[in-house]
Amino acid sequence: MNTKLIQTEIWVLLIGLGALLLDLWMPAKRKSTLGYYVAAALGLVLLHHLSIDFSGLRYLLLQDDNLSRLISLDPTAVFLKRLFLVAALFISLISVSYSKRFETGVGEYFVLMTFALLGMLFAASARHFSMMFVSIELITVSFYVLVSFNRNKLASVEAGIKYLILGALSSSILIFGMAFVYASAGSMDLAVLKNLNMEQSSDPVFIIGLLLIFGGLCFKLALVPFQFWAPDVYQGAPTPTTAFLAIGSKAAGVALLMRILFDGLPYTSLPIRDFLFGIAIATVLYGNLSAIPQKNIKRLLGYSSIANAGYLLMGLAAMNPSGVEAVLVYLAAYLFALLGAFAAISFVFKPGQSEEITSIAGLYRRSPVASFVLTVSMVSLAGIPPLAGFFGKFLIFKAVIEASAFTSMAWVAFAAAVIGVVISLYYYFGVIRSIYWPDYSSDQTPAKFSIIQVAVMVVAVIGVIFIGIAPSGTLEAARQAALSFW
Repeated sequence: MNTKLIQTEIWVLLIGLGALLLDLWMPAKRKSTLGYYVAAALGLVLLHHLSIDFSGLRYLLLQDDNLSRLISLDPTAVFLKRLFLVAALFISLISVSYSKRFETGVGEYFVLMTFALLGMLFAASARHFSMMFVSIELITVSFYVLVSFNRNKLASVEAGIKYLILGALSSSILIFGMAFVYASAGSMDLAVLKNLNMEQSSDPVFIIGLLLIFGGLCFKLALVPFQFWAPDVYQGAPTPTTAFLAIGSKAAGVALLMRILFDGLPYTSLPIRDFLFGIAIATVLYGNLSAIPQKNIKRLLGYSSIANAGYLLMGLAAMNPSGVEAVLVYLAAYLFALLGAFAAISFVFKPGQSEEITSIAGLYRRSPVASFVLTVSMVSLAGIPPLAGFFGKFLIFKAVIEASAFTSMAWVAFAAAVIGVVISLYYYFGVIRSIYWPDYSSDQTPAKFSIIQVAVMVVAVIGVIFIGIAPSGTLEAARQAALSFW
């Protein structure tokens, strides 16, 4: 077995098991510092990952080995794994201060985050339906617990129950679709499915299976019509969990959908582009319109997440190298913008404090740093130049326009995307207005942050600005990853 294909996953598994053992020996008052150990270990794994020349390991994919049939180590997998490692590292640091609010299970929180990361890493490489299902279930089961970790808060328990019930339903739909595909094609290997002839790929059983699989992934991505869970779960879950769910789980769903569309979808007469564009249009408009009346900042970001899933699907619906490249760059931009936003929210809001947008009125007086970070994050999410969010949306729009040569639905998608961006300006800048709106009746005590908390926010802002004004490195990595499908 070629263990080099899963060396990153092995290290992350060892980190999770090591954290579990450390939790047994650490005093209760110091358990929150376990996040620093996890973050440091993940940092070393990330540095090791960056130092490897993966082009020299491609020969492993050609070997007739059971593992190589399940795992791919192409540039797309490498790009996504690095994104997941960065996300987990920063979420671990954000969680250190927040975890002090948990009555019990502080150590288990970091262990479960590590196991969720393990599932994301496998999802980035999966090239077989069985591996896809195992990886996505590892992610989902970990989040069942992480979402409801604030057991003393009714909203958190309610969010966990909703996510559990709906997640179990989506998993059943997903595996039912895989069973249909296997019954029709006799294989769950994406490479085999890619080479099905026209008669096999037109089998109604095969088509129903693909639709069911897409429906299961729609839930993971919070795409219409399976988006209704996201706002409630985002609002009720602990803030670091919400951040990891918004960044990691969504990117994992994109990775799986990308694999199916470009590595496993055989030639078919079905209007795939039009179908995907239709779902993307509905998702973008629903997410942005529903975000307008929101008063809770985490709930607002939940609807924003739905809208962003629509933009990502538009890039995939273009079904061209530019679209995949745009999606990967968009994910990188989205990563740093959300890290900045959720870090500021986690550090600013005190235990028991309302997370209403009005609660951050006059924040600039209490914490100029957090105010600046939250402002930059919101501006980037809105797609204002020269920040990363603008560059990501620009590439999505470019890919959609290129796809208009094959379907007129692309122009409808482009118009919906532009309308969505205009609508988003209202609610994103509503948050910024609250930050700089003086409210002398609120608490004016200056907010105090540790050096690590400031470092997390500063790095997030640097990432947002750097990808926007100097995107060549990210763009080249995304381009190489996109070309691996063609």
